[in-house]
Amino acid sequence: MILSETAPSPARVRAATRATYVAFIGTGFAFASWAARIPQVRDRLHLQPSELGLVLLAIAAGSVLALPLSGPVLARLGSRRMVSAMALLLSVGLVIVSLGYLAGVPPVVGGLFLIGLGNGAWDVAMNVQAARVERLLNRSIMSRFHAGFSLGTVAGAVIGAGMVALRVPVTAHLLGVAVVVAAVVPLAVQRFVPDQDEDSAEERGRSRDAWTEPRTLLIGLFVLAFAFAEGTGNDWISVALIDGHHSDATLGTLGFAVFLAAMTAGRWVGPGLLDRYGRVVVIRAISLLAVAGLVLFVFGPSTPVAFAGAVLWGAGTSLGFPVGMSAGADDPARAPARVSVIASIGYCAFLGGPPLIGFLGQRFTVLRALTAVAVLLALAALITGNVRPLPDGEDS
Repeated sequence: MILSETAPSPARVRAATRATYVAFIGTGFAFASWAARIPQVRDRLHLQPSELGLVLLAIAAGSVLALPLSGPVLARLGSRRMVSAMALLLSVGLVIVSLGYLAGVPPVVGGLFLIGLGNGAWDVAMNVQAARVERLLNRSIMSRFHAGFSLGTVAGAVIGAGMVALRVPVTAHLLGVAVVVAAVVPLAVQRFVPDQDEDSAEERGRSRDAWTEPRTLLIGLFVLAFAFAEGTGNDWISVALIDGHHSDATLGTLGFAVFLAAMTAGRWVGPGLLDRYGRVVVIRAISLLAVAGLVLFVFGPSTPVAFAGAVLWGAGTSLGFPVGMSAGADDPARAPARVSVIASIGYCAFLGGPPLIGFLGQRFTVLRALTAVAVLLALAALITGNVRPLPDGEDS
């Protein structure tokens, strides 16, 4: 690899940093725009909680299919081309959902599958680029990239709440989001720097080897727990506020936005906390914060208390996913392979989460079903020691 690829100029690294933020913001904005309209799609299709859970499973199925393939494909294409292609694919999925929900469930499932497929591969590629930029900057800023994702979700949720309040049709709303994502993201990511060893056959072999590393697998399980907590909030907070706390649709969507805003704030201040106290101490503390928030949200006697719970829940889950990605990238030479494996395991939460909450919601109500999140957060706290940074020269 030539010197300009291994040591990009400071100006180019800064441009890549801005482009990485756009990639994270774009995927968050697209996902939250869809999530903000879940209650309206549910009502149009007359779905029970268990049926809605199965429909949402289509996104996870697409993501889980994409993730194991992302490592070797990324090694061939590079993060720039992969993010560009997946942004277009996700936009196509949004178009299909926006039109298909007027016809019935099957086109919605098909569109959501494409959204999941695009989002899964996009997620791995942008995290590999983020790890590359983080190393070039020599600063721990991974959680701030993920704050960009959360900022995108907040924007998507707030705009979604406005669309609901103004009675803008789901079709018009999601078509507009698809156009914005397809136009902005592929253009922005042209400023990515090359991925380390992206053309190395040795690295493609290591992508397979990473599946046998105990530390990598445990970090994947850790990420799965936090992805379940985060994904459950994304998918079910609006529904739980509307059905469980008897809020109107606009207030339910605003509750989702509050959750996302708290997560964004936690990710923005996270680097300072992590540098001062270390990954293990911070993650165990915020796990307890998230559990406290869940208790308030589920058992709180009023909507304001539930909103306070959503704040703690969002803040408490904010750092789990980005810390897992950073831990996977501790060894720069093997970061692409390990990030792909960790993301693949973590995204299983999005595969199992929607139907689990849906079926539990059918039996106990969606609000009470959310207590399942606390079980996985307790597991994450127990295995948090695995995200401790690797000493120099140590492999997992």
